[in-house]
Amino acid sequence: MTSNTQNTGVWISDLNERTEIRAPFAQTKSVHFYDTTLRDGEQTVGVVLTPPQKLEIARALDGLGIERIEAGFPRVSADDAEAFQLIANAGLKAEVWGFARAVRADVDELLRLGSRAAVIETPTSAIKLKAYGLSPDEAKRRAADAISHAVKNGVKVAFFTVDGTRTELNSLRSFYKNALDAGASELVIVDTIGVCGPEAVEFLLRQVREWVGPSIPLHFHGHDDFGMATACAVAAVRGGAQWIQGTINGMGERAGNADLGEIAMALHALYNVPISFDLKKIREVSALVRRSSGYSLAPWKPVVGENLFMRESGAVANQFHIPEAIEPFSASLVNADRLIVLGKKSGLDSIAIKAKDLGIDLTAEQQQAALAAVKKLGTAERRLVSNDEFRAIASRVKQSA
Repeated sequence: MTSNTQNTGVWISDLNERTEIRAPFAQTKSVHFYDTTLRDGEQTVGVVLTPPQKLEIARALDGLGIERIEAGFPRVSADDAEAFQLIANAGLKAEVWGFARAVRADVDELLRLGSRAAVIETPTSAIKLKAYGLSPDEAKRRAADAISHAVKNGVKVAFFTVDGTRTELNSLRSFYKNALDAGASELVIVDTIGVCGPEAVEFLLRQVREWVGPSIPLHFHGHDDFGMATACAVAAVRGGAQWIQGTINGMGERAGNADLGEIAMALHALYNVPISFDLKKIREVSALVRRSSGYSLAPWKPVVGENLFMRESGAVANQFHIPEAIEPFSASLVNADRLIVLGKKSGLDSIAIKAKDLGIDLTAEQQQAALAAVKKLGTAERRLVSNDEFRAIASRVKQSA
């Protein structure tokens, strides 16, 4: 039971198309992506990106189709300010956004650098306000002051509620009204600690939309502490979010931010929601961010994992010629190569495909002997057998025949 009626190279269950299962989306136009890899992503423990690295990543994000790039939090360090200026002057198609707390000095640093758009944040939940030593009234006063100061100086502001999903609803509504009255033109619904399930996120998006009307752009910013960030982002779009904030590879504090590549793929392939995102470039950009940041990813990670289109198991290799039998979407959709790799779990089909790929002619008897040698080596070394090792095995098998 597969469905591939609208998206070429996507082989999903047709249950996804049943109206009694899937309610319609409130947001039906193209979803937009706001990348915060260079700010929230850099908060990953142990990661430090230099200004030239940030510029290189920003150019890659621009090529990916990201429409807004958060270039950093300039007041936090001279390096961040330098990176912001490099990116702002790079002639990107994407809008370059800055980040500020609800503090005039943060806004002034953005103004010094010529910023025309900024996220301004304040804590809103009772626990966060307590942690910051702020009363709700003082937090609102600071937010209004910073927002109005930015707007008066020509900066477009998206208001960001830290720990918004754990904020009592009437209080959250009051914070948003306060920000809009001060001149904010966009609002961010923020799951700072990753504590909402998808149903709650959709409810909250619809609630905020009801409060503020149809004309205020809404963002969703989520974290992955319960492994739900992608599902929550999809739910946010269902609830009416026009902008999804996140990072490349889901990098960030604790369990990380929402992963923009995963979200883009899910919206495109599972929900037929238009996206402004070039999926063919996501693995290239993922690799760049990994190299720059100095960390690795699980090889089975969705969309960008190195194992997604590799097949070692002989039971799967015999279906390799029918991609839709063993994969949910085409490797070409993300510009990846499909490969047979050899090891302990290989079968005769694996040997036949690999031999053909490498231009090696083996008889049926020789394939059996090669398989035995591959399994022995893969088991003894507890790893895959390389192409060069397979060539050597094939050569020995042919010589002994």
